[in-house]
Amino acid sequence: MINLTPAAVKAVQRFIRGSETPVAGLRLMISGGGCSDLQYGLRLEQTRGEDDFAVEMDGFTLLVDPMSRPMIEGLGVDFVDSLTHTGFKFNNPNASGS
Repeated sequence: MINLTPAAVKAVQRFIRGSETPVAGLRLMISGGGCSDLQYGLRLEQTRGEDDFAVEMDGFTLLVDPMSRPMIEGLGVDFVDSLTHTGFKFNNPNASGS
């Protein structure tokens, strides 16, 4: 389904611990046109939607809406922290471009 690197898991756990409000899960959102134009987003959620697909991962819940779910098969998520870039990096083997 979806693969988070150890660095991504640590970053998510750190963000959840630092949240000032209770967290129901981490929402993964995908939007855009064709596979090469996909935009990825992550957000901490206080509530879980009735139609959310939920996956328990390393002490937190990943939430995916029904529209994004078909596009996450095999998705890899990493967290990069370097001098030039800090943030989540997405690798979708189903995307036709990058």
